[in-house]
Amino acid sequence: MTAEPVVPSAAPMEDGEIGWPDELAFSIGIAAEAGRLLMDRYERVEQIDYKSARDVVTEVDHLSEKLILDAIRSTWPADGILAEESGEHTAIKGEPPELGRGRTWVIDPLDGTINYANGIPVFCVSVAFLVDGVPTVGVVHDPTRHETFSAAIGGPARVNGMVVTASDKERLSDFVISMGLSGRAVASRARNVRKAIRVPRSMGSAALALAYVANGRFDAFIQQGGLSAWDIAAAGLIAERSGAIVTDIAGHDWFDVARAAKSFGIVAAPRGHHAAFLELLR
Repeated sequence: MTAEPVVPSAAPMEDGEIGWPDELAFSIGIAAEAGRLLMDRYERVEQIDYKSARDVVTEVDHLSEKLILDAIRSTWPADGILAEESGEHTAIKGEPPELGRGRTWVIDPLDGTINYANGIPVFCVSVAFLVDGVPTVGVVHDPTRHETFSAAIGGPARVNGMVVTASDKERLSDFVISMGLSGRAVASRARNVRKAIRVPRSMGSAALALAYVANGRFDAFIQQGGLSAWDIAAAGLIAERSGAIVTDIAGHDWFDVARAAKSFGIVAAPRGHHAAFLELLR
């Protein structure tokens, strides 16, 4: 493959869908392979390092990331890569990193590391493929449930190959959502949302929680800040292709690969209720 910039275009898939079948199949396969690695070492973590006061990394994060990066470099050596643990990888020798141009893979080899390190079975592998900065293929694999959420631009969201759609609940008061708020007036905004819905939950894996919007396990996902490109690139696309509306907290575009780590916020909700959540968060 060349390193020249390309624009997302229609490629035929089964059932007349549109997408990037080779990249989608690769993402599903490598995410599953990384998931098997995670399960082989689950509850047998040997080393835990502290990235910050509230974040950790294990040797399994690094092993999973290496497995995925080696596969990408072997299959598409000219593609760019943004991976959580090792940062941005320049695909073309001598060129500066340019994630918004051409083909780029955005990888979270183990989302939910704290859960994983503590033996809590809520974690996943996230693999996204971008074209000119636009999420084009997304895969979120949960190895504990043997579930793979996937989507490609122009096609539906799927779980283990079956088409899924976002929640169709009529009443906001019936919603169970994933929520994490911060910043100014957080208490009042959180109270506003809690009063409007049934109950909020926090899973400890943003990518998996956001993917759950695609099949209605969560009726909506709200998080104000604290997210990075690798947390949402795949899951945001999957939620969007399920029919949910996905934006940032202010109602603008949900993804910009140039944004700094931990600076993303996101609201994903069914079409008929998304505006209501934005109003509750003001």
